[in-house]
Amino acid sequence: MIAKKVFYENKQLEHERLELTDKGTLYFLGRNLTLKNCTLVLKVAASNLFIRDVRFTDCIFEVKQELKNHQQWIRASLKGCRFKGRLSGCDFGHWPEYGKEPEYQLGSIEDCDFSEARLDACRFMGCDPRSLRFPKWPCFTFLEPIQKVSELLNARWPGNFGDIVVNGIYKDPPGTRALVYHAPSIAKRMETTPEALRAVIEQFDCIVY
Repeated sequence: MIAKKVFYENKQLEHERLELTDKGTLYFLGRNLTLKNCTLVLKVAASNLFIRDVRFTDCIFEVKQELKNHQQWIRASLKGCRFKGRLSGCDFGHWPEYGKEPEYQLGSIEDCDFSEARLDACRFMGCDPRSLRFPKWPCFTFLEPIQKVSELLNARWPGNFGDIVVNGIYKDPPGTRALVYHAPSIAKRMETTPEALRAVIEQFDCIVY
């Protein structure tokens, strides 16, 4: 079956509502697309959503189906946007080393609000994390993790969290400015509990929750 393709490109849209919800459709946002004060309803897999050279300003993203392992946010500029719903394994911000195409030079994020979202294993690159609102507990956020990794490793983390997650910070790109996890999800994968994680998290000023 050949998938339907829908393109939004080479235009400016304001106060529009885009419903990207058809599982049999590939949605292409970009190139040279500007969206301002728009609402985007997302209910498709990451493989159905393509973002390239898009400027989102004061937009709302309503994620109705968990969006997993979607790195293409780094090919967009996000300013003053609000996210709702579940996202896991997603990257945001400025990460020019990710690819050679010009749009990777344009990625950015500032003044965005994730307080109504559930994030797990999401990274924020090349940005000022102080301009962002991260979700509260049961999510928690490492700020400037690469700078703090030695200090973090001194703690006694429960389960496999220290060996896998904290040690794994060394492998993250140098531009990583924040890491967000969902405690119940990561605790299950690391063979521990949210309560055990929180007991250690509370010891660090560089982790917000």
